[in-house]
Amino acid sequence: MSRRKSLQKTNEPFLRSIRSRPELATSEQFPFNIPAFAQGIDLTLKRKVTFLVGENGSGKSTLLEAVAVLCGFSLQGGTLDHGHAQTGEGSLLAETLRLAWLPKVSSGFFMRAESFFDFASYIDSVGDRSLYGGAAPLLEQSHGESFLSLFQNRWRDGLFILDEPEAALSPQRQLAFLRILYDLERTQRAQFLIATHSPMLLLYPGADVLHLSADGIKRIDPEETEHVRLTRDFLRDPQSYFRALFAEEPEES
Repeated sequence: MSRRKSLQKTNEPFLRSIRSRPELATSEQFPFNIPAFAQGIDLTLKRKVTFLVGENGSGKSTLLEAVAVLCGFSLQGGTLDHGHAQTGEGSLLAETLRLAWLPKVSSGFFMRAESFFDFASYIDSVGDRSLYGGAAPLLEQSHGESFLSLFQNRWRDGLFILDEPEAALSPQRQLAFLRILYDLERTQRAQFLIATHSPMLLLYPGADVLHLSADGIKRIDPEETEHVRLTRDFLRDPQSYFRALFAEEPEES
């Protein structure tokens, strides 16, 4: 086997596919009636970095939660040894999904922006600062600093499921996160499944982008996502958007 073919093989993701059982397509119960899931879920993951993109309520977080549950993570986020009760929309959806692996991995991290404080509290309670580089306790750092500290110092291998990580990060910190993502991906031992609204993250080179909408879940060029197009157009001419947004309604006669 040539060196190029060998490298391509190691670049393949561990988690290969996410598929639903047929009954998902006929259920009228939430979250199964989310439009993006109406025709069932049949996803083949082709890259080590996959982004989920779509409007609020399109099902991104629910799908991530379901995958996280099937991997053994808590719905509250964290590592496999940071357990909580498994309740929520994602756990309902998880009952209808099947994951295919090659090979199966048993390490990684599930990050939810809204529950990261709880996980940081747990890590601080352990008392081992080597988990995050020997810096100040996580709760004494900013949200973004603590998030990056954990990624830089604790995690190397496995599946990383991240729900809108940009919520914790300034634009400059998003760039720092992209460098961490690049370094971890390059080791061939890490895979990422990330829901995001961030144009900066979506443009990560070589990533696969899946768009959730009423048309289902389809691959999309990141340049064609509304997140990138709208942000680019707005920054090019913000005043035109302000004129349209702040235009006064004509008075009724």
